[in-house]
Amino acid sequence: MKACLLTEEIAILKSRLHYLNAAGALLFIGVLQWFLIVIAAETLFPGYTTRANDLSDLASTVWPNISLVQPSAMMFNATMFLLGLTVLISASLIYRATEKRLFTTLLAISGLAAMAVGVFPGDTGTIHGLVAMVCFVTAPLSAIAAYRLVNRPLGYFSVVIGVFSLIALFSAVFLGESSPFLALGRGGEERAVAYPVLLWMIGFGGYLMGSPQTNVE
Repeated sequence: MKACLLTEEIAILKSRLHYLNAAGALLFIGVLQWFLIVIAAETLFPGYTTRANDLSDLASTVWPNISLVQPSAMMFNATMFLLGLTVLISASLIYRATEKRLFTTLLAISGLAAMAVGVFPGDTGTIHGLVAMVCFVTAPLSAIAAYRLVNRPLGYFSVVIGVFSLIALFSAVFLGESSPFLALGRGGEERAVAYPVLLWMIGFGGYLMGSPQTNVE
């Protein structure tokens, strides 16, 4: 009887680890493809600079100075949607393995918001701003919430990265022209919000793929 129970427990643990490995692979691939395609889209957009332009400018700059440059627009919208989809599926797999509701909910919302950014580019107006803000808020919060899911020192790094991104975001929103991150330019300020969390996702994805020590209890 005990042997049967032990065998069942081992099978459950292996299933959970399989979900985590798959989630990690999806996060890693999703963010990696995003970086590669965004870099390509930036080089194909005449006059685009990472200092002066927002990431969303690749799809369509905001009204009234709307510009639609192909193939950059199509590439950015597609890669944002794909990034969001991989994040959403990863969140679902992580929940199945760990049942960590807070973390997976935040991660899933950030994935849905990223997909929405790909569907609603800058020229759609308010809706684009709303879904982008949701993504910018929930992604760092998910990094902070990961503290209870991963071992140290990654847990500490997760909190620091999430807090840094939120500081950069709130500085941009509430300080405006007084934001210290504006020294990097409008585009650099936005990247100070987005890039740390995206890089964290790559690291977190690698952790899930390679470590059997994730807290699945």
